[in-house]
Amino acid sequence: MPQDVEKLVNLVEEAAEEKKANDITILDVGKVSVVADYFVIASGGSRTQVYAIADNIMKKMKEADYDLLHREGYNEGVWVLLDYGDIVVHIFQPEERSFYNLERLWSHAPRAGNNSPDNNVDNEL
Repeated sequence: MPQDVEKLVNLVEEAAEEKKANDITILDVGKVSVVADYFVIASGGSRTQVYAIADNIMKKMKEADYDLLHREGYNEGVWVLLDYGDIVVHIFQPEERSFYNLERLWSHAPRAGNNSPDNNVDNEL
């Protein structure tokens, strides 16, 4: 990961973790598409938690001088999309995350970040 993008992904991940986001997944979609470099996908257990996660990410990114290019779904609070250009953040309530299943849709994209399989298991080859 380039340094700036890595810093951005880490900042998003940490901001989501601060608000107790569940099942944070980072997909390196840049290897398979031009839509973005990375998707950060997380879940909040309620509309209130989805708002808290999104608000904290937007706050931390603004403090770090990263511009939010576009925001979708915030008023409904069931699937919030935050577009930072290279990074697109998806924050779901569990039912919507299961229904849309972005991890399956983008299963050909390698996982990245602290929760990637490469960072969590020992290779026994």
